[in-house]
Amino acid sequence: MDDYRRLADRIADDITAGRLEPGQRLPPQRVFARRRGIAGSTAGRVYAELVRRGLVVGEVGRGTFVRAAPAGPGGRALVEAATAAPVNLELNYPSAPGQSELLAPALAPLLRPDVLTEALRPAAATGTPAAREATAALLATPGWRPAPDRLLFTGNARQAIAATLASLVRPGGRLGVEPLTYPLVKEIAARLGITLVPLAADECGVRPESVAAAHRSAPLSALYLQPTLHNPTSLTTSGERLHHLAAAVRALDIPVVEDRIWSFLTDDDPFAAHAPDLTHVVDGLSKRVAPGLTVGFVAVPEARLGAVAAAVRSGGWSAGRFAVEAAVRWIGDGTVERLVAAKRADAARRQRIVGEELRGFAVRSDPRAYFAWWELPAPWRADTLTAAAAAHGIAVTPGPAFVVDLNRTPDAVRLGLASAAEPDLRRALRTLAGVVRGAP
Repeated sequence: MDDYRRLADRIADDITAGRLEPGQRLPPQRVFARRRGIAGSTAGRVYAELVRRGLVVGEVGRGTFVRAAPAGPGGRALVEAATAAPVNLELNYPSAPGQSELLAPALAPLLRPDVLTEALRPAAATGTPAAREATAALLATPGWRPAPDRLLFTGNARQAIAATLASLVRPGGRLGVEPLTYPLVKEIAARLGITLVPLAADECGVRPESVAAAHRSAPLSALYLQPTLHNPTSLTTSGERLHHLAAAVRALDIPVVEDRIWSFLTDDDPFAAHAPDLTHVVDGLSKRVAPGLTVGFVAVPEARLGAVAAAVRSGGWSAGRFAVEAAVRWIGDGTVERLVAAKRADAARRQRIVGEELRGFAVRSDPRAYFAWWELPAPWRADTLTAAAAAHGIAVTPGPAFVVDLNRTPDAVRLGLASAAEPDLRRALRTLAGVVRGAP
């Protein structure tokens, strides 16, 4: 069977040679698969690769259409440029200068054979006393501090979300979420058989009356919220709204999963400060430190400690002891604090680049955030800009990836600002601005 990339190369050749012209519709994927004698999944990968290269665009309900440059040497150059490594504005992992040098000293003691033997043993969901104390200090804000004995540890924050949701919502249960939510939560919900219920929100955050209305329709088992630097919009829920929202969930006795993964960029108090007996706070080290060696945290209400710990164990989501020990050292010696300070300054610089290069466009963001939500001018749509960006070697996340109600798909893209080098980020944003000023 031909590799999907080779099949994509053949179609790309047809496009650049003019055998397939701009605007021409490709056959449906199932027809393409049948003609080529390949699996439907392979056909899907071929079409996805062509979209990534910016050679075609998929339109829901209509099909897939050629959108490449005309035939000839110029068209070939476009294909070659499109297949080069993109400036990735999808991935969003911040890295501070000299980060590896900062992290290395704390790891050295763990590599001694006598220490390493213990560090490679499995870790309990409750971590160690030192880990609980260090993490409680790390997560503390001016108005809130988690109790160390209510902290649990997972391999990363995503696993912390999965374990907490699994402990709260039975298959078939309903989970209230913001109308735009973390795509991974959509995947977790699908695997666990959870129905996501979009809640109404405005510029201040989720509206309390929408929680009550959704709960009246059919009981909500829990809420999943990102009140601090919401991904993708960067919205931080106002203090007054947090107060009213807490009153609503207390009146309805609905538990809350609060995702604080980006909160290290702010000093804002969490929702948990307003509803501590109902809120499960999820956080981790992947953004503060690095994605490769990380730990997830859950600060759990006292009455739910056993249930969440059992979900961590049954899901195989416990943290590695080595990672927990490394985290304790990084927190204790000030490494995490130094990295956070550097990344806050880095995020602010990158937001200034966004402001300069996308001036005049409708961009929603926060000066402290590592992402921006670009609401596109007509006639641009998320899918057409995603394809056009790919043609220039730039990867962005289309707005529909975050949507819960598929009948309300926004004409917007999320720009992840953390992973690209600053000169590449500026060049990519300038290119995208030029593209959007033209016609799709």
